[in-house]
Amino acid sequence: MTTATVTSPDASSTSGQSWTPRLWGTLIVLCAAMFLDALDVSMVGVALPSIGSELHLSTSTLQWVVSGYVLGYGGLLLLGGRAADLLGRRRVFLVALGAFAAASLIGGLVDDGGLLIAARFLKGVSAAFTAPAGLSIITTTFAEGPARNRALSIYTTCAASGFSLGLVLSGLLTEVGWRWTFLMPVPVALVALAFAVRLLPRRVEEREKGGYDVLGAITGTAAVLLLVFTVTEAQGAGWLSARTLGSLAVVAVLITAFLITENRAAHPLVRLGIFRNGAVARANIVTFAMAGAYGGFQFVVTLYLQHLLGWSALQMALGLLPAGALIALSAPFMGPVIDRFGPSRLLPIGLLSLTVAFALFLRLDEHSSYPVLVLPSMLLLGVGFALAFPSVNIAATNGVADEEQGLASGLVNTALQVGTAVVLAGATAMITAGSAGGDSPQAQLDGYRPALLLVTAVALVGLVIAALGALVDRRRGGGSAPERHYDEPSIEADQAPDLSAARTEARTEILSNS
Repeated sequence: MTTATVTSPDASSTSGQSWTPRLWGTLIVLCAAMFLDALDVSMVGVALPSIGSELHLSTSTLQWVVSGYVLGYGGLLLLGGRAADLLGRRRVFLVALGAFAAASLIGGLVDDGGLLIAARFLKGVSAAFTAPAGLSIITTTFAEGPARNRALSIYTTCAASGFSLGLVLSGLLTEVGWRWTFLMPVPVALVALAFAVRLLPRRVEEREKGGYDVLGAITGTAAVLLLVFTVTEAQGAGWLSARTLGSLAVVAVLITAFLITENRAAHPLVRLGIFRNGAVARANIVTFAMAGAYGGFQFVVTLYLQHLLGWSALQMALGLLPAGALIALSAPFMGPVIDRFGPSRLLPIGLLSLTVAFALFLRLDEHSSYPVLVLPSMLLLGVGFALAFPSVNIAATNGVADEEQGLASGLVNTALQVGTAVVLAGATAMITAGSAGGDSPQAQLDGYRPALLLVTAVALVGLVIAALGALVDRRRGGGSAPERHYDEPSIEADQAPDLSAARTEARTEILSNS
């Protein structure tokens, strides 16, 4: 096996030129799509009681309005990332964004619970293709360094804003009617699609040549889909039930088959060697912990504020606004901050802020006031996500070859969705077990506190991993752009210069005309 080392291209090729209106337009289109993808993860939450009442859905059926989206999104992200590498990022992005708009429209018009859940699943599938395609377009257009850091800080801040503002917008729209939580994304997606057709360069990357890993796609996608389905259903079926344990056993078999397939395939869906990049591996673990902790926390906060304190949807939307506002306002400043301090140094600080935010909420009681309990956690969440979300995405894609940027993007987004599903299922189980004594305020608190302890512990694991990464980077004299190691037969040493030239040509096209 031939190994070649190619240093990252000089960032000045992009950062030294002014960002033209065309370049800004392209970034805005990609940010709009990512904002919608992240928004849909959380926006339906506040509208669930209204949906259940109008469509006469049981509680067990109603939870699939949320879980259906997570299942489609998390289950197909790896396939979506690889499809972007093989079929072309522009093509995959445009088709998936159009499908997202259509599924949103269907969801806002149907009067049947089954059709609504199906529309949510299709939206999740569409997002599973737009998210990695959009992120990999950015990472193959901007060189590692200041230019990419600036673009990714804006892009990922939009994603974090969508994730955190979902409940806020849901509360506001539900006051008008729950269907608007489905219909609102339609015009935004259509406008973004129209501009994407005009602005996205037709040659963002050189598509990888080679065969398709059909067996890997089947086993890998089935494993993630079944895992998300199992942990979501475990609350109702029982964690130790034959159904849950049997499903987990099948997941283990599928994962084993997937790993064997990927190790032997000539053109694998997931090249396992990508995890030899320690920064990429750590970034995926941290993303799992960060997203999972926040997903569980958001669920607890929603129940606590609405059920125990009796807040309305609008009150909750306004109460959670500070976190989303801080994230959105930080976008213009995060690129220079990351350039100066580096993602490996900022990531532990962000995780520390998130961990403290979750831990502070353990003080909740029957009469907690907003300034004392909720506001401090919201402010810390805003600071934590503003620092951690861009940093972890940069760490997950730096040092990865251009033709595998779709794969790297799919991996980190899969970690986000699967982490959310797994920790949310665990938090829900703890709430159910802890509050088995009844519906009294004390019984509810007995369920919320163990769930918050789980959330805090998961965030703490992410903090430890992020801190270890910072220590490794410091020992290596961090701050310099990582080297790219091409250690697979598909990328030989004498091909590396051509990759750099192809990327330079792709950047020239998007930067040339305003």
